[in-house]
Amino acid sequence: MPNWGGGAKCGACEKTVYHAEKIECNGRSFHKTCFLCMACRKALDSTTVAAHESEIYCKTCYGRKYGPKGIGFGQGAGCLSTDTGEHLGLNLQQGSPKSARPSTPTNPSKFAKMMVDVDKCPRCGKSVYAAEKIMGGGKPWHKTCFRCAICGKSLESTNVTDKDGELYCKVCYANNFGPKGIGFGGLTQAEKKE
Repeated sequence: MPNWGGGAKCGACEKTVYHAEKIECNGRSFHKTCFLCMACRKALDSTTVAAHESEIYCKTCYGRKYGPKGIGFGQGAGCLSTDTGEHLGLNLQQGSPKSARPSTPTNPSKFAKMMVDVDKCPRCGKSVYAAEKIMGGGKPWHKTCFRCAICGKSLESTNVTDKDGELYCKVCYANNFGPKGIGFGGLTQAEKKE
């Protein structure tokens, strides 16, 4: 059935998600209030989410459900190896440590592929996630990196200009790249007399 006039459907409640309330994860959209761990119902954000196919978890529950099993495993996943997560409703496969999942996945998850394709900020070179992304000059920037390259002034859509992949405020752009000469404001009175 066509989706007339609305946004994408929420991956948790299946209701329409409008732009102002949308969080994207693993190719799916969620309401901010529906972006919860499927096991413990803890609120998630871009730093605490771990996705597995169409499911989203906090990193602790993800480690309990999909992390390595056996003696000595699980500490990095945020839980003891004896903690099965049954109190959270997790159904874990029981087996010997030899039957645990291989350490290198043969079929990487969609989430792993998504993490490889995360945009990089042109200013600092670090990953830019949806919650902190500002588009400028056709590239994604961190909110803190969205500044003039010359004066460092914080930029907005009303005062940003780009040249050769770098961002400038309109004043610095005009002073450095704008037209020069009499009548353009580029020369001082002393320069005009000479």
